[in-house]
Amino acid sequence: MDNHSTALSIVIPIYNEEENINRLYKEIRSAVDPLNILYEIIFIDDGSTDDSFENLKGIKKAEDRETETMARIRIIKFSQNYGQTLAMQSGFDHARGEVIVSMDGDLQNDPADIPAFIEVLQKGYDVVCGWRKNRKDKTISRIIPSKVANWMIGKVTGVPIHDNGCSLKAFRSSVVKSISLYSDMHRFIPAITTIVGARITEVVVNHRHRRYGESKYGINRIWKVLFDIVTIKMLIHFYDRPIVWFSMFGIVFLLSGIGFGVISIVLFLQGSQSIVFPASCILSLFLFISLLFWGILSEYFVKIEKYSDYFKSSLS
Repeated sequence: MDNHSTALSIVIPIYNEEENINRLYKEIRSAVDPLNILYEIIFIDDGSTDDSFENLKGIKKAEDRETETMARIRIIKFSQNYGQTLAMQSGFDHARGEVIVSMDGDLQNDPADIPAFIEVLQKGYDVVCGWRKNRKDKTISRIIPSKVANWMIGKVTGVPIHDNGCSLKAFRSSVVKSISLYSDMHRFIPAITTIVGARITEVVVNHRHRRYGESKYGINRIWKVLFDIVTIKMLIHFYDRPIVWFSMFGIVFLLSGIGFGVISIVLFLQGSQSIVFPASCILSLFLFISLLFWGILSEYFVKIEKYSDYFKSSLS
């Protein structure tokens, strides 16, 4: 299987899923083998502390002994737990398929849905998102926070996906490889891909109860999601003009500085010796100038990147 012959790459981050790995592999083979395409399954062991890596190596050895198989197992081993986003990014970077499918390793995503994703992608879409319409999770700690987060993400980004948190997604390789992920940005991939003009749709998927292991997510992650939403807002709507984003914040400090300055003058004329308002005025104006500076600097870097991409395309 050479680098140009792989039709499909299935990217699966793994963290302490020793009881699920073998069954997951068998289910993937059962779902994808009938398609008669060359594909690879990329497992990313995100610093597991159980026997997940040993199980993966066992699957790899068994697969290597098969004389005729359309699949190829590839394993990426992290020295410690870096999180699902970096694991996915690593899988995307190493994927060689024209189509890339991401999914969880806990068996809650159903590999039997993969052929439907490929079929929808072939209709002209660039990103196909799974929608766990009948989700099998705890209502208070998982489902309700997820619904709130999805509603907020849709409002802020303008990309109304029902289930951004579903890891079962399919991408055209050229699209997902054109973006970079960090923090917990894997749930925002559909919104981020709109920067490169991706065509996005959804597919209702089968969601299953977790049979083995423990969930790695909880309600405490909602604060990180809120901060990431702000970042995504900036990336999507101010990607080409970052100075606008910095100016929006800067104008608040400018107006505050002017207000503190007026109050300082009034109090001074009344004989007050307080330095609180003058100091607040100076600090606010300093923050305004700093944000304006960072906006101009960001604008400069964006222009450099654009011209760099232009010259690369001109030379190719």
